[in-house]
Parts: sequence; structure tokens; C-alpha cells
Amino acid sequence: MSGASANVLTDDDELYGALYDVRREAEEVGNYIEGDPYPKMNALREQAPVHQGFLRQLLSLAPFHRHKGALERQGYTCFSFEACEQAFRDNVNYSNNVYQLANIGGGDKTMGILEMDNPEHHAFRRAVQSLFIRPKAQKWWREHFIDGLVDDLVRSLHGRDRVELNLQLCARVPVHTITRAVGLRGEDSLTFRNALINSSANRNGPAAQMAAHGTVQRMLMEQIARRHADPGEDILSWMLAAEIDHPVDGRRPLSDNEVAIFARLILLAGGGTTWRQLGIALFALLANREQLEAVRADRSLVDPAIEESLRWNPTNPMFTRLAVADTEFHGVRIPQGAILDICLGAANRDPQRWEHPDVFDLRRPFQQHLGTGIGAHMCLGRFVAQVEMAVTMNRLFDEFPNMRLDPDQPMPIVTGGLEQRGVSALPVLMK
Repeated sequence: MSGASANVLTDDDELYGALYDVRREAEEVGNYIEGDPYPKMNALREQAPVHQGFLRQLLSLAPFHRHKGALERQGYTCFSFEACEQAFRDNVNYSNNVYQLANIGGGDKTMGILEMDNPEHHAFRRAVQSLFIRPKAQKWWREHFIDGLVDDLVRSLHGRDRVELNLQLCARVPVHTITRAVGLRGEDSLTFRNALINSSANRNGPAAQMAAHGTVQRMLMEQIARRHADPGEDILSWMLAAEIDHPVDGRRPLSDNEVAIFARLILLAGGGTTWRQLGIALFALLANREQLEAVRADRSLVDPAIEESLRWNPTNPMFTRLAVADTEFHGVRIPQGAILDICLGAANRDPQRWEHPDVFDLRRPFQQHLGTGIGAHMCLGRFVAQVEMAVTMNRLFDEFPNMRLDPDQPMPIVTGGLEQRGVSALPVLMK
């Protein structure tokens, strides 16, 4: 990387502070919650696996739902691991078409495979799946986008006594990894991320939201046009060369608009959830000296630490489905057309599955959690995210063996909304 491009990458652009403040993000969306929701979620789970009422309603929080129109319907919430796993896996009675309730783009599925059911979902996911499998993440993604980026970012921290890792590192690794993967560089990465966030938030009103959506579409279509003319080693070129076995159209290439929708989803999720989860994983270790030292001494514990962070505090402890048929679900009748909130945060701390589930314990015997979903809609980019986090954590521990939380700064907390949680900050001493 040239010095000029490295400076753009590591400069203190004010957009980092605007885009990567978990509390501010939740407040602007309108779903911020004060304090730790887990005690109440755990208590509800112990009362019954399924309750009538939306999750926020059951937690005595102000009404809000990420899916427009949801609050006009009946709401239910499942809490136990067994019930939440069943809700994720049941693609017959519970539909991802709930995302259509918030579709600002008209007929197009602006959230792509997130709002599809089978067989459409299976066809589109299969068309791009091989780009995100574990071997591809560990080799192609590392070689082209992750290793050099992390090297530059970690190197930029040398010579500093104090660093705020949330902004200086956790925010920058995923946003620049995923935007580079579609061909964006430097300042364009943050410009795009800012428009992308504004296109799915109501912070500045509908007109600004639609304008931001237009900026995102324009920038993606410009990149797609360039890849048509000059394909390269990037995800847009790969998707333009891919084919889909569509249940209606038969086998065909993905359209430019379908590629743009896929890219938009990958950029939104890849630049947000990985940032928050990396901060949570580092905070969990930095706040526990014994486990931090164990990971430093034995790097085979890095991946278990990431998995445990996903169980202990997933960035998105709630998902939602739309009931498409009357069902009897763990003793509760859920009518067709109702909304089912899946409280995977409570499921991940179900004592029927884990001992001492409220405790972060990287030596915990692994059992499948719901931090990245499960079943047909398990997170598509989870292996890429895990590689980003593992590479970053290993480089940090290599370069800064004395790194620790800054005792002169407020203790970090996990904060945000029920749909996006992360650390308030991550101030550390480097020497």
C-alpha cells in the first residue's frame, strides 16, 4: 500500500466518530435501550419459552420495531434455545418476508436473500455461496483484502501510549475490507458507508433516506460498469460471472441490479456486525486478565474466544419472522399474519444448554449457538468475519503484548439497541 493510501486509511476522519458510535447509532434509529437487557430477557425465558407480545413490549421498553408495519400486527416472542432454534429452522410456517414490511424500494427486495424464502432464497444463496466458504475466507479474502489491511492499521498504532481501539481499529478493519472487495478505496469507503447507513435509517427523514439510497445505487452501479469492462479479483467481478438456477427463470446470470442488491447487503452487514463483534470479543478478553493471558500464550484459543463472544453477546440479539400459517408453538397459538420476535440473546444464555451462561468463558466446550443464526439463513459472511477478527486479534497480541484497558478511562460497556449492540468505547494502554 502506498503512503498516500495508508494515510487515507488511518487518518482521523470525523466520519469514523459519526458512523461508529453504537449508542448514537441506536439513538438516531430510535431503538436505544438503557442498561443491560439480559436479566429481564433471562427472566422471561425462565417463565416460558414463548410469550405473547413483542420483545420490547415484554421488556417494558418504548414501542419500536425495525420492520415498518409490524406493530400494527399481533406480536409474539420466543426465548428458549429450543424454541428459537425451531423458529430459525422452520421456513414453512415462519417467513423472512417480514423484511418487506420495511421495503423502501418498492417491488425489489432491497435486503436481498434476507427477505427471501425457499426456493428463491436457496437459488440466490447458492449462486454466491462459494465466495464465502471457510477455505475462501482463509485464503482468497486474506490474501487480497485482510492481511495487508490489518498490517497497515496495526502498524499505525505504534508509538502511541493510548489508543481508542473501537474507532482506530475495530471500525476500520471491516469497513475497508468489504469496500475494497467491491473496488472502493480510501475516502470513498466512508462516503459509501455513510450513504448506506442513511439509506436504511430514518434519522433525517424520508427525502434524505431516498437520496442516500440513490447515492448507494449510483456508486454500486459505477463499480459494476467498471467490472463489466475490466473484471478483476473482487466480489463484483465474481458475482457478474456467476449464474443462478432460478426457480422461475431457469439458469441465467445475475442481473446488474441483483448484483447491486447482493453487494448492498454484504456491505451493510460486513461493515457493521464485524465491527461490533470484534469490539465485544476484545472487550471480553481485556476485561478478564486471566483469559487474556491464556489467549496471548495459546493462539489456538483465539477462535474459541470469538465463538464465545458470539454466544455471550451477539451484536444482534433479536431477529424477526412473519407467521404465514396458524401454528401451535411451544404451547402458544400464533395466528397467521402475526410477528414472531426471536430473542436469540436469551437463547444463547439458556441454562438448559450451557452452564453459567451469563459468564464469558473461552474454555467452554463448544455447542452450536445462535449468534450467527442457524438453518437456511445462517449468516452468509460468518467465515469472512471470523477470519477478519482472528487476524486482527492475533496481530494486536503479537505487536502489543502489554496492551490493557486504560484505567483512567470509563470502563467500557456493551450498549446500543436490541438490533445492534457493541462496546461503548475501547480505550487501551499500548505499552
